[in-house]
Amino acid sequence: MIKAVIGLGNPGKQYEKTRHNIGFMVADAVASLLKCNRKYKEKCFSHIYECPDHDLIIAKPQTYMNNSGIAVKNIMEDYNLSPEEILVIYDDLDLPLGTIRLRKKGSSGGHRGMKSIIENIKTENFPRLKIGIGRPERKEQVVDYVLSPFSKEQQILVEKVIQSAAQCILNVLKYGIDKSMNFCNQKIV
Repeated sequence: MIKAVIGLGNPGKQYEKTRHNIGFMVADAVASLLKCNRKYKEKCFSHIYECPDHDLIIAKPQTYMNNSGIAVKNIMEDYNLSPEEILVIYDDLDLPLGTIRLRKKGSSGGHRGMKSIIENIKTENFPRLKIGIGRPERKEQVVDYVLSPFSKEQQILVEKVIQSAAQCILNVLKYGIDKSMNFCNQKIV
């Protein structure tokens, strides 16, 4: 049973609408749909929204993406959670924009935030929801690409993706990971 939904991103106004912050965007959408406490707590190096009606917390680590594992480890220790009780949401360069993938476990796939989590909690065995953001044309553009906002043309699709990902998470909370795979693994158009 999932007890913590953790969206990855970078803190600060300058990163708010960037591709790398899609995890934060989805976390905010889930908090809104579940009507979690509007005020977050600063705890475990994160913004924590408590959802007492759902026995759930929603967290947005404030350690910057590459150090996400520090916050996730603290959340797990403070709330006494096992790896199977967290669901991490993050951006994925290898999936096209409009694609979401729910997985029970897996490697970092080169994602530095996921690498940090795996190193800090010492396992790859935790659920995750990957949100496709596509790749830039050239490999050397990756850093600028993930730290830039979506284009105006992409905004309508991005909003659909955020809402679909949030609905996926609600499905996981209600039915579990296995029963939610077909519902969640989709391409949004």
